[in-house]
Amino acid sequence: MEDITNENKRTIIPTASAILDDGTLLEMAFQPKQRRTLFVIYSAGRWTLQDAIDLGSEARLVPFSPNNNLVKNEVVLLPSEPMIYGSEEKLVADIQQFIHRHIDLDASFEKVATYYVILTWLYDAFNELPYLRFRGDYGTGKTPALLILGSLCYKGFFASGASTVSPIFHTLNAFRGTLIFDEADFRFSDEKAEVVKILNNGNVQGLPVLRTMMNRQREFNPQAFHVYGPKIVATRGSYDDKGLESRFLTQEMGSRRLRHDIPINLPNSFKDEARELRNKLLLYRFHRRMDVKLDESLVDPKLEPRLNQILLPLLSIVCDENLRSELRSMALDAQLGLVAERGC
Repeated sequence: MEDITNENKRTIIPTASAILDDGTLLEMAFQPKQRRTLFVIYSAGRWTLQDAIDLGSEARLVPFSPNNNLVKNEVVLLPSEPMIYGSEEKLVADIQQFIHRHIDLDASFEKVATYYVILTWLYDAFNELPYLRFRGDYGTGKTPALLILGSLCYKGFFASGASTVSPIFHTLNAFRGTLIFDEADFRFSDEKAEVVKILNNGNVQGLPVLRTMMNRQREFNPQAFHVYGPKIVATRGSYDDKGLESRFLTQEMGSRRLRHDIPINLPNSFKDEARELRNKLLLYRFHRRMDVKLDESLVDPKLEPRLNQILLPLLSIVCDENLRSELRSMALDAQLGLVAERGC
C-alpha cells in the first residue's frame, strides 16, 4: 500500500535527456517499428533500456509519448538504441562518407560538417558554440544539405521560416537538441526579431529568452526558454547584425556545377542509414560526454576573442591538425571581412 501511495505522489516529468547527479546519462530513444519511446540509461560503462526512471520518491522521469506529434512525424529525430561504432576514426569516416554521398560540399567544409555533427552530440559539455550555415540562392542544394546533416545531429529539430515562433521556443526548451532551420531569411520585422533572439542567445550557455506568459489566474508570469544548442541554418543572404554573422561557419552553395554522383532524390535507404549513424553517435556520446572538455591551448592570438570563443569547442574535438588550420583560416577570413565592414 505504501508503494502505491508513493507512486501516486511522484511528479511525472516528460524528459528527452538528462545527466543525473551521480553521472548517469539518460537519453530518450524512439523505436518506429514498435511505435515505442523509452530511455537508454548509461552508467558505470554499461547501458540499459528502461521505460522510466525514479528520482527518489519525488519525481519520475518518463520519455515523451510516441504519439507526440514532434516524435511520430519525425520533426525531432532520435536514435532507437546504442550501436557499436568501432573506433572514433571509423565513426568519423562513416559520417563523412554519408555526407559525401549525398551533398556536394567543398572538401574542407565537408570535414567541418562532419565534426560539427559530432559536436552536436557533445555540445552540452561546452559553454559557447558556433553555428553552421548554407548560403545561396534557391535551387543550390541548401535544403537537401540541411536534411542530410540534420538527420545525423543530436535530437535534430526541423523548422523553417514558415513556422510560427512559439513552437520553436517550446520545442528547443523541451528537447534541448539541434535546430535545423530552413529559409532563415525573414519577411516580417516581428518574425525576424523573435527568431534572431534565438540565434543571438542560443550559442552561449545560461542566456535563456524571457517570454510573456500568463498563469491560470491571469497573472503576469514570464517564462525563461532555454534556446542554447547547435544550429544549422540555410539562408539566401546575410544578417544585418554583424555580431550574429560572426557566429557562423558558412558554406557558399551553387558556386560550381553539382557533382554528377549526387542523387537528385534521396534513396529509400536514407532514413535507415541515418538512424544507424545516430545510434552509433549515441554510444559515442555515452563514451565521451563526461571526459570531453575545452582545450584552451588552441586559442589563436590572431583571432578576436569572439571568434576564438565560438571556434574552441569545435577545435577541441577535432584531432586533424590540417583541419584545425583550415578552421582557423576560415575564421581569419571572416574576421577580415567583419573588420573591413566596420571601417566602411
